[in-house]
Amino acid sequence: MKRAVDAVLRTTVIAIFAVLVVCVCWQVVSRYVLGTPSVLTDEIARFLFMWLALIGGAYTFGARRHLAIDLLTSGLTGRKQLASEAAVLVVVIAFALVVMVWGGGTLVARTFASGQVTPALRISMGWVYAAIPFAGIVISYFCLLFFADIARGRMPSAEGDVELPLE
Repeated sequence: MKRAVDAVLRTTVIAIFAVLVVCVCWQVVSRYVLGTPSVLTDEIARFLFMWLALIGGAYTFGARRHLAIDLLTSGLTGRKQLASEAAVLVVVIAFALVVMVWGGGTLVARTFASGQVTPALRISMGWVYAAIPFAGIVISYFCLLFFADIARGRMPSAEGDVELPLE
């Protein structure tokens, strides 16, 4: 299941990035060659960048390639290392569920209810903000997978990585 989720996220990030590059290139051409900047591609690029950052962050977290400060925990081994990893995951899943899923979901619902639309594209801002709870759900999913690894007595790792034995 994780491989399928990773594949969907990876494909989504690549597709968003490709569209983002096209939008930005067209923006440059329309502004400097044609002399009339495209309002649509400017707005599309801004909103796609938000989605790219949030989905890319969730994907990176699931691949265990995110930035981590492990100064205090790098020397730990065995059960202490597992306990430390579990404590970090508790903080991450709490943030993802409370701030991103609940808070972001509330923002999305309120935005849809208010009828707020984007200036150029005229789509609901709720679709733009939906990236927040979506990324929170994905991060929570990965946290649960990592908790399952800890419950089995091993450090979570991205699939394909070599797991170091715990002492």
